[in-house]
This record gives sequence, structure tokens and C-alpha cells, in this order.
Amino acid sequence: MSRYPIPARRTRVQESIQRSRFITSMAHADTPESAHRFIDEIRTEFEDATHNCWAFVAGAPGDTAHIGMSDDGEPHGTAGRPMLRTLLHSGVGEVVAVCTRYYGGVKLGTGGLARAYASGVVSALESLETRLKVNRVDLRISMGYADLEGLRRLIDEVGAVVRTEEYGADVRIVCGVPEEEVEAFVSRVRDLTKGGGKILEE
Repeated sequence: MSRYPIPARRTRVQESIQRSRFITSMAHADTPESAHRFIDEIRTEFEDATHNCWAFVAGAPGDTAHIGMSDDGEPHGTAGRPMLRTLLHSGVGEVVAVCTRYYGGVKLGTGGLARAYASGVVSALESLETRLKVNRVDLRISMGYADLEGLRRLIDEVGAVVRTEEYGADVRIVCGVPEEEVEAFVSRVRDLTKGGGKILEE
């Protein structure tokens, strides 16, 4: 996927179930390392909690290449797995969730625990603000000044972003082009410059 929603900022929700308090914290995590930094931060913040269970998807929505989960002492499969399953089916990418539990004295059973941890993630996702991530390919373009305005119009049309501009004997521009637009963009630049423009991938 070249475009997908990711967390724009952190969010936190909490609820009480059978006297246990569940606090779910959620954040952006584009790598497993950044996910673990967030998890460690929440563990430190709630170091007196009974459990700090977690799950993350450090990639596009549904991508299982970089995932992780932990029950953190809860019965096997009752916390991390339902949290991860909820994240994988959420349509949001690059996301980490930590569900902190303060035990209230009433046992929930394995099914009750799984529902509680999944519910925390669902509630956090409902309050989560997202932004659109666009995967881009950087292209370096060298061309004559006569074609500059045409290139600017093309950049706007495809939703590319200009990284750098240099003006000398010719114009040199590095722009980030959405992955799905690269082939068409390169073809249109060649048409625009009548084959005179040079295009290199950064």
C-alpha cells in the first residue's frame, strides 16, 4: 500500500470492567524499535500496574512483516493476541497500543480478558486522530528553463513534493513522487521535455 492512515498523535482511553481498570495508550510506530520505546515509556509511567500488555503493527495496515505482542503475565493468548488482531483489522498502519491493567479483585476468565483487551484497542482507535501517509520515490530531474512551468503544473497534478531546487545552466529539481504515480510521471516529463530531460532515482 502506498497510501494509508497512521496515527497523527497519541491517544489514551480507559474503562472499568468488573472493578479492574484498563488504560489503553496508543501512538505512531513506524519501526519495531520505536514501538518498543513507547512500550517502555508506558511501562515506566505505570510501573505499579498489574499488567502492561501490548501489540504493534510497524508497517502498512494488515502487514505482518513487523508485528509484536505480549500478554505480560496474563494467561497465554488473552491480551496480546486479541490486541494485535484488532490492530491488524483496523485499517490503520504504523501503530502501537499498550493496555495497562490494574486488577480489581474479580477474575474475568480467558474470554472476558480477551474481550476487555480488544475493547480497549477498539476504544482507542475510535478516538485516534490519523493522517495520511504517502510513500514517495525521490526523483532528480535536470531540464531546461523553458519547461519549468510545465513541470511545476505536473508536480501539482500528481501530488508530488519538491525536495530541493538548483538553478544553473539548467534546472535541477528533486521531488518526491507518490509510488503509484512514478511511471506516469517519468513518461510525462519525457513528453514535456521532448526527451531532453534527465531523470534519475535518488
